[in-house]
Amino acid sequence: MATKTEDQAADTPAAGTTANEGTTREGATREETAADQATPEQAGTEEAAAEEPEGQDEAPAGQDGPSGVGQGAGAVVAAALGLVSLTGSWIGTVASARESLIGQLQTSSSSSVAKMVKEGYGDAWHANALWAGLFALLALVTGVAVLARPAFGAPGRPQAPWIRSVAWAGVALGVLGLLLAVLKYTDILLGLPSA
Repeated sequence: MATKTEDQAADTPAAGTTANEGTTREGATREETAADQATPEQAGTEEAAAEEPEGQDEAPAGQDGPSGVGQGAGAVVAAALGLVSLTGSWIGTVASARESLIGQLQTSSSSSVAKMVKEGYGDAWHANALWAGLFALLALVTGVAVLARPAFGAPGRPQAPWIRSVAWAGVALGVLGLLLAVLKYTDILLGLPSA
Protein backbone atom coordinates (compact mmCIF):
# COMPACT_ATOMS: atom_id res chain seq x y z
CA MET A 1 0.00 0.00 0.00
CA ALA A 2 1.36 3.39 -0.97
CA THR A 3 1.40 6.38 1.32
CA LYS A 4 -0.07 9.69 0.31
CA THR A 5 2.09 12.73 0.01
CA GLU A 6 0.97 16.07 1.48
CA ASP A 7 -0.08 17.39 -1.93
CA GLN A 8 -2.18 14.36 -2.68
CA ALA A 9 -3.73 14.49 0.76
CA ALA A 10 -4.69 18.15 0.25
CA ASP A 11 -6.25 17.37 -3.15
CA THR A 12 -8.45 14.55 -1.91
CA PRO A 13 -11.40 15.26 0.32
CA ALA A 14 -10.97 14.29 3.92
CA ALA A 15 -13.03 11.57 5.41
CA GLY A 16 -16.52 12.71 6.28
CA THR A 17 -16.62 15.61 3.78
CA THR A 18 -18.93 15.82 0.83
CA ALA A 19 -17.86 16.14 -2.76
CA ASN A 20 -18.89 19.85 -2.83
CA GLU A 21 -16.60 20.72 0.04
CA GLY A 22 -13.73 18.95 -1.72
CA THR A 23 -14.42 20.90 -4.90
CA THR A 24 -14.47 24.15 -2.95
CA ARG A 25 -11.18 23.31 -1.34
CA GLU A 26 -9.65 22.54 -4.77
CA GLY A 27 -10.96 25.84 -6.18
CA ALA A 28 -9.51 27.76 -3.25
CA THR A 29 -6.14 26.09 -3.71
CA ARG A 30 -6.10 26.97 -7.41
CA GLU A 31 -6.97 30.60 -6.66
CA GLU A 32 -4.18 30.83 -4.09
CA THR A 33 -1.72 29.42 -6.62
CA ALA A 34 -2.85 31.91 -9.29
CA ALA A 35 -2.55 34.78 -6.81
CA ASP A 36 0.98 33.68 -5.89
CA GLN A 37 1.96 33.68 -9.57
CA ALA A 38 0.48 37.15 -10.33
CA THR A 39 2.96 39.89 -11.11
CA PRO A 40 3.16 42.96 -8.86
CA GLU A 41 1.58 45.12 -11.60
CA GLN A 42 -1.43 42.80 -11.83
CA ALA A 43 -1.76 42.76 -8.08
CA GLY A 44 -1.78 46.57 -8.00
CA THR A 45 -4.56 46.79 -10.55
CA GLU A 46 -6.59 44.15 -8.75
CA GLU A 47 -6.26 46.09 -5.49
CA ALA A 48 -7.23 49.36 -7.22
CA ALA A 49 -10.25 47.68 -8.80
CA ALA A 50 -11.28 46.32 -5.41
CA GLU A 51 -11.01 49.79 -3.81
CA GLU A 52 -13.01 51.53 -6.57
CA PRO A 53 -16.69 51.85 -5.68
CA GLU A 54 -19.14 50.02 -7.87
CA GLY A 55 -21.22 51.92 -10.39
CA GLN A 56 -18.39 54.08 -11.68
CA ASP A 57 -17.53 53.48 -15.29
CA GLU A 58 -13.91 53.53 -16.22
CA ALA A 59 -13.03 56.07 -18.91
CA PRO A 60 -10.35 55.03 -21.39
CA ALA A 61 -6.92 56.42 -20.65
CA GLY A 62 -6.49 59.97 -21.93
CA GLN A 63 -10.21 60.47 -22.60
CA ASP A 64 -11.56 62.07 -19.44
CA GLY A 65 -13.91 64.21 -21.51
CA PRO A 66 -13.55 67.36 -23.56
CA SER A 67 -10.37 69.21 -22.72
CA GLY A 68 -11.55 72.64 -23.80
CA VAL A 69 -8.78 73.14 -26.34
CA GLY A 70 -11.25 73.95 -29.09
CA GLN A 71 -13.05 76.46 -26.89
CA GLY A 72 -9.76 78.08 -25.92
CA ALA A 73 -8.71 78.32 -29.55
CA GLY A 74 -12.08 79.81 -30.45
CA ALA A 75 -11.73 82.42 -27.71
CA VAL A 76 -8.24 83.40 -28.89
CA VAL A 77 -9.46 83.60 -32.50
CA ALA A 78 -12.36 85.83 -31.43
CA ALA A 79 -9.99 88.20 -29.61
CA ALA A 80 -7.58 88.25 -32.56
CA LEU A 81 -10.36 88.98 -35.05
CA GLY A 82 -11.62 91.78 -32.83
CA LEU A 83 -8.13 93.26 -32.67
CA VAL A 84 -7.75 93.00 -36.45
CA SER A 85 -11.07 94.78 -36.93
CA LEU A 86 -9.74 97.72 -34.88
CA THR A 87 -6.22 97.93 -36.31
CA GLY A 88 -6.96 97.06 -39.91
CA SER A 89 -6.12 94.08 -42.05
CA TRP A 90 -4.13 93.38 -45.16
CA ILE A 91 -7.33 92.59 -47.04
CA GLY A 92 -8.85 95.92 -46.00
CA THR A 93 -5.74 97.76 -47.13
CA VAL A 94 -5.73 96.02 -50.51
CA ALA A 95 -9.45 96.69 -51.01
CA SER A 96 -8.92 100.33 -50.07
CA ALA A 97 -6.03 100.72 -52.52
CA ARG A 98 -8.06 99.03 -55.24
CA GLU A 99 -11.02 101.36 -54.73
CA SER A 100 -8.65 104.33 -54.74
CA LEU A 101 -7.15 103.22 -58.06
CA ILE A 102 -10.59 102.64 -59.59
CA GLY A 103 -11.67 106.08 -58.38
CA GLN A 104 -8.63 107.70 -60.01
CA LEU A 105 -9.31 105.90 -63.27
CA GLN A 106 -12.96 106.93 -63.32
CA THR A 107 -12.35 110.61 -62.77
CA SER A 108 -10.88 112.91 -65.35
CA SER A 109 -8.66 115.87 -64.75
CA SER A 110 -11.56 118.19 -65.52
CA SER A 111 -13.77 116.66 -62.77
CA SER A 112 -14.70 118.67 -59.72
CA VAL A 113 -12.63 118.42 -56.57
CA ALA A 114 -15.57 117.00 -54.62
CA LYS A 115 -15.98 114.17 -57.13
CA MET A 116 -12.23 113.46 -57.12
CA VAL A 117 -12.17 113.30 -53.31
CA LYS A 118 -15.23 111.06 -53.19
CA GLU A 119 -14.07 108.71 -55.93
CA GLY A 120 -10.42 108.64 -54.91
CA TYR A 121 -10.68 108.54 -51.14
CA GLY A 122 -14.30 108.14 -50.03
CA ASP A 123 -14.87 104.78 -51.71
CA ALA A 124 -11.52 103.53 -50.44
CA TRP A 125 -12.47 104.60 -46.90
CA HIS A 126 -15.79 102.76 -47.20
CA ALA A 127 -14.11 99.60 -48.52
CA ASN A 128 -11.75 99.62 -45.55
CA ALA A 129 -14.72 100.13 -43.21
CA LEU A 130 -16.56 97.19 -44.79
CA TRP A 131 -13.66 94.82 -44.24
CA ALA A 132 -13.17 96.05 -40.66
CA GLY A 133 -16.89 95.47 -40.05
CA LEU A 134 -16.66 91.97 -41.47
CA PHE A 135 -13.78 91.07 -39.14
CA ALA A 136 -15.64 92.62 -36.20
CA LEU A 137 -18.75 90.61 -37.00
CA LEU A 138 -16.71 87.40 -37.21
CA ALA A 139 -15.11 88.21 -33.84
CA LEU A 140 -18.51 88.84 -32.31
CA VAL A 141 -20.05 85.63 -33.63
CA THR A 142 -17.02 83.52 -32.65
CA GLY A 143 -16.89 84.98 -29.13
CA VAL A 144 -20.61 84.42 -28.57
CA ALA A 145 -20.33 80.85 -29.87
CA VAL A 146 -17.50 80.10 -27.43
CA LEU A 147 -19.47 81.60 -24.55
CA ALA A 148 -22.61 79.65 -25.50
CA ARG A 149 -20.80 76.33 -26.05
CA PRO A 150 -20.99 75.06 -22.43
CA ALA A 151 -24.79 75.16 -22.60
CA PHE A 152 -24.64 72.48 -25.30
CA GLY A 153 -21.65 70.53 -23.95
CA ALA A 154 -21.11 67.98 -21.23
CA PRO A 155 -23.10 68.85 -18.10
CA GLY A 156 -21.08 69.36 -14.97
CA ARG A 157 -18.00 70.33 -16.93
CA PRO A 158 -17.40 74.06 -16.34
CA GLN A 159 -15.58 76.23 -18.82
CA ALA A 160 -12.13 77.40 -17.78
CA PRO A 161 -12.14 81.00 -16.51
CA TRP A 162 -9.44 82.13 -18.94
CA ILE A 163 -11.53 80.90 -21.87
CA ARG A 164 -14.50 82.95 -20.72
CA SER A 165 -12.31 86.01 -20.18
CA VAL A 166 -10.69 85.85 -23.60
CA ALA A 167 -14.04 85.14 -25.28
CA TRP A 168 -15.57 88.17 -23.56
CA ALA A 169 -12.61 90.23 -24.75
CA GLY A 170 -13.29 89.00 -28.29
CA VAL A 171 -16.96 89.93 -27.98
CA ALA A 172 -16.11 93.38 -26.62
CA LEU A 173 -13.54 94.03 -29.34
CA GLY A 174 -16.02 92.78 -31.94
CA VAL A 175 -18.76 95.11 -30.73
CA LEU A 176 -16.35 98.05 -30.61
CA GLY A 177 -14.95 97.21 -34.07
CA LEU A 178 -18.45 96.85 -35.51
CA LEU A 179 -19.51 100.18 -34.03
CA LEU A 180 -16.43 101.92 -35.44
CA ALA A 181 -16.91 100.30 -38.84
CA VAL A 182 -20.50 101.52 -39.04
CA LEU A 183 -19.42 105.01 -37.97
CA LYS A 184 -16.66 105.05 -40.60
CA TYR A 185 -18.90 103.75 -43.36
CA THR A 186 -21.63 106.30 -42.66
CA ASP A 187 -19.03 109.11 -42.52
CA ILE A 188 -20.02 110.05 -38.97
CA LEU A 189 -16.48 109.27 -37.83
CA LEU A 190 -13.75 110.96 -39.88
CA GLY A 191 -15.98 111.85 -42.79
CA LEU A 192 -14.65 113.24 -46.05
CA PRO A 193 -13.80 116.93 -46.07
CA SER A 194 -16.22 119.12 -47.94
CA ALA A 195 -14.77 120.67 -51.05
